[in-house]
Amino acid sequence: MKFSDFDDPLKKVNENVNANCRRQLSQQECLVELLSVFGNEAPHQSTISRRYGEFKRGRVSLSDDPRVGAPKTAVTQENVDAVRKLIIEDRHQKAARVNWCQKTLDRFNPGNSKNVYSIVSKDESWIYCYEPENKRQSAVWVFQREEKPIKAIRSRFVSKPGHIATIPLNEQRTATAEWYTTICLPKAMPTAQKIRQYLTEENVELLDHPPYSPNLSPNDLFTFPKIKNRLRGQRFQSPEEAVDAFKHAVLDLPANEWSKCFENWFERMQMCINLPGEYF
Repeated sequence: MKFSDFDDPLKKVNENVNANCRRQLSQQECLVELLSVFGNEAPHQSTISRRYGEFKRGRVSLSDDPRVGAPKTAVTQENVDAVRKLIIEDRHQKAARVNWCQKTLDRFNPGNSKNVYSIVSKDESWIYCYEPENKRQSAVWVFQREEKPIKAIRSRFVSKPGHIATIPLNEQRTATAEWYTTICLPKAMPTAQKIRQYLTEENVELLDHPPYSPNLSPNDLFTFPKIKNRLRGQRFQSPEEAVDAFKHAVLDLPANEWSKCFENWFERMQMCINLPGEYF
């Protein structure tokens, strides 16, 4: 027998619990009986215990009391449409990863093409004045009116031969078109799409990248975790000192590690294809 066999299954359960309570069956005996009737859909023992207490205190109603507030879950057309949209977007996102990986592998001969040495990967990340080695070390004691340890954001440029540049961003801001063309790059462009227009004029090709795929970025899969692990547990007195330590840690990496980074990058592309675009 299933819940769906009754017009009001919850009321039917309460009827059984009330009857067993009147028969002075123990809660365990009541549970055994309900399991024999409803199987896995029988109420939990805690529910039976609560109902026993209510009926002994004089509860008469066999229907559940109305609940205050919105339900935790609700099946509405709006929710169904939102979930369907997420599924479609995720499907396209995986397809975009696979297509990009296949296109890049074909172009660069799985990393064996000499043109790989012309690829420059750029990304940005925060450098903390103190990067804890474990969660307990994340707790920081500060006196009243004392500022917490600060952090600095910097932009990194790497290629297969190695590190190209580490540039701290002024006032801890993110890299924007304005920053590229007025600080990082030597010329300023007054119109929109400044980065793309400037690089196009300088005959610099922009390689696209699948969105929401940091696992397919050389900086995210190698540089950032590698260097940050070296800096964990060290305390720096200023953002400038932290950036300098980051630069030295980068420069200390042997050339073969940078080469291996790009080899792993192309291996990850093949892995992404083998896993139909799944994030890993």
